[in-house]
Amino acid sequence: MAKLSEAKKRANKKWNEKNRARMTYIRRRSDSKNFILKFATEEDLEKTLEYVNQRKKYLKNS
Repeated sequence: MAKLSEAKKRANKKWNEKNRARMTYIRRRSDSKNFILKFATEEDLEKTLEYVNQRKKYLKNS
């Protein structure tokens, strides 16, 4: 991996601090995807589908 310049490190830090909510969203989305694709059991997947359907109904009615 290439080393980052000090300017790029500062820019990354500034963006991270300014976009904390976006970073949290991206991290959580990634965690969900990785769990589903790598670790979920059949039961986990069934429950996840229930949760997805609940969320869809909520968003549709909002």
